[in-house]
Amino acid sequence: MGSVELTRRRLGRTDMTRAPIGFGAWAIGGSWGAVDDEESMRTLHAAVDAGVNFIDTADVYGDGRSERLVARLRRERPGERLWVATKAGRKLPTQTPEGYSRANLTAWVDQSLRNLEVDAIDLLQLHCPHPAVYDTVEVFGVLDNLVAAGKIRYYGVSVETVDEAHRALAHPNVQSIQIIFNLFRMKPAEALFQEAVTRKVGIIARVPLASGLLTGKLSAASTFAADDHRQFNRNGEQFDKGETFSGVPYDVGLAAVEALRPLVPGGATLAQFALRWILMWDAVTVVIPGARTPDQARHNCAAADVLPLDAATMTAARAVYDEHIRPHIHAGW
Repeated sequence: MGSVELTRRRLGRTDMTRAPIGFGAWAIGGSWGAVDDEESMRTLHAAVDAGVNFIDTADVYGDGRSERLVARLRRERPGERLWVATKAGRKLPTQTPEGYSRANLTAWVDQSLRNLEVDAIDLLQLHCPHPAVYDTVEVFGVLDNLVAAGKIRYYGVSVETVDEAHRALAHPNVQSIQIIFNLFRMKPAEALFQEAVTRKVGIIARVPLASGLLTGKLSAASTFAADDHRQFNRNGEQFDKGETFSGVPYDVGLAAVEALRPLVPGGATLAQFALRWILMWDAVTVVIPGARTPDQARHNCAAADVLPLDAATMTAARAVYDEHIRPHIHAGW
């Protein structure tokens, strides 16, 4: 148990073949309360030991802290091929389409190259940019130029909404769409996946455990540190509300968790069930749960050992979504 054993999946039209469970490196950079770099390194090593070969980070996670930890991981595991994706764009003090200029994009990429200690970034993603960016051909032309210059190998986008994803798919060299997809955010399966498959664009599923709600370990009495986004962004005060608890009202999410518990297969946890549900969708290239401890990383990877969910379970999970979640979030994202 605890190893990523499902068939590896190719990202879009790239040569990036990944284990289906990756590692989301937001938490080790910050915004989830206090973090310890040595514990983060042990966590990263535990994930790779369990079969992870794809790590998703961003230049703003701890202002480069997460990227630098990933660089250290690569130094400490020189013989292993680890695919690393990072993101750019959230350093702007205010999101505007003009901020995605050639000068800014090049500067952000150059800084990430230094942080990651590489000559080329495997996958660069625009980081939930201003919506007008998706219709700005010049921005994607700059990304093409960065590929031609050898600074990035491939590029994609990290989006907030299904509509933004469709607009991004109009650009022919987009290789991946990163989007929130989980038991509390099912709209992408209804309204995005088929087009992504048709266009041979990979799907990276983020926030798979709805900021911890789908671990089943949170309660009405749970508290969060002042520097944890589950405290400071619950109503979208700092960034899109959907990034925190998938946009689901906290009390509604807790009720939905209780409705899901009877569906969890024997021997699995709710979190593993939630991750296995995501992997039932062939359009998903990789799911990127975060982890702050080695045990959490191993636990996430063990979701690959859960047997495929049967049709009755998938239908029942959809019913929970329709009853509890859909009225609150489906139209919004």
